[in-house]
Amino acid sequence: MAFILGSGSPRRLELLAQLGIVPDDIRPPDIDETPLKRELPRAYCARVTREKLAAVHAETDDVVLCADTTVALGRRILGKPRDSGEAAEFLLALAGRRHQVITAVAVRHADKIWERAVVSQVKMKRLSDEELNAYLASNDWQGKAGAYAIQGPAGAFIPWISGSFTGIVGLPLSETANLLQAAGCQLYKEAAA
Repeated sequence: MAFILGSGSPRRLELLAQLGIVPDDIRPPDIDETPLKRELPRAYCARVTREKLAAVHAETDDVVLCADTTVALGRRILGKPRDSGEAAEFLLALAGRRHQVITAVAVRHADKIWERAVVSQVKMKRLSDEELNAYLASNDWQGKAGAYAIQGPAGAFIPWISGSFTGIVGLPLSETANLLQAAGCQLYKEAAA
C-alpha cells in the first residue's frame, strides 16, 4: 500500500510530516477549479476536493489524499488571485471583517472514500495603504486562496480565529488523522520505528 498526496502544496506536505507521514508519491491533479454558477463556498470546496481525488491515478490498494482550501466572504468565493490587482481587491474586501476559511479533505482507499469539510472563522484587521502595498510587494499572496496565508507575513493581519489553525493553513490535522486512520494508514511511523 502506497500513500499518495494529491497536492503540490508544500504546506500540506509539512502538515502531514507532523503526523509522521511522508508520501510515497506526490501527484497534484490538474482540474478546472472554476466555481459553478451560484455554487456556495462549502459545496464548491467539497466538489473540487472530490474531483481532485477522482483525477489522481493510483492502484486500488493505494491511499490517496486530496484537499482544497477556499476563502469565503459570505456567499462569495475568493480563490487564488490572478494578479496583484485582484489580490488587492480580495484583501480590501476582507480587511476589517470576519470571513470563513473552508478546507475539505478526502481520502480514497480501494473503493471507499472518507471526506470531511472543516470551517473556521477568521477576522482580518483593517489594513493601512502601507501594509497593503508592502504585502502585495512581497508576492506572498500568489497561489493563496483569498490572497493570503495565515502562516506567512499576512499572519500579522489576523487578530482572531475560531476553528482549526491547521485547517486555515490548508490541512486540518485532527480531522485528517481520523480520515487516514479510517483508511488504514499508520500515523507517526517514524516515531514508532
